Amino acid sequence: MMQLKKYKNELIVGFTFLLLLIALIYKQGAVSGQTDASAGVALQELKEVIAFKKVWGDKKTTKKVDKLKTIVSPSKVKWNKKSKKLTASFSNLSNQELNRVIVKIMNLAVEIQKLEVKKIGVSYQVEFKCKW
Repeated sequence: MMQLKKYKNELIVGFTFLLLLIALIYKQGAVSGQTDASAGVALQELKEVIAFKKVWGDKKTTKKVDKLKTIVSPSKVKWNKKSKKLTASFSNLSNQELNRVIVKIMNLAVEIQKLEVKKIGVSYQVEFKCKW
């Protein structure tokens, strides 16, 4: 017992260094785990962006958008397309024509900026603006 009292301060300093070493190892493990988790999330987001880029960069998208023009008779369509931007107005649509137009629009891989449907009497009017 005498010997322990003699080295009391050294034991306290040694125990403190041991606690310091354990805390440092724990902190390094926590930071490393957090970095790995954020890298995994970043990788997943990157994969999603690449997938969206493939869909939005598809050269067939322009052809698919052009098919909107042929869904209903040309007299019901006002069409203004400039490069990769479209402004279209469909007027005097029946229920079936409205459903066909809306389903086609919703299945396109485009950024819809405006989609407005108005009921005028028994017919419908659709204003549509998008870009891709």
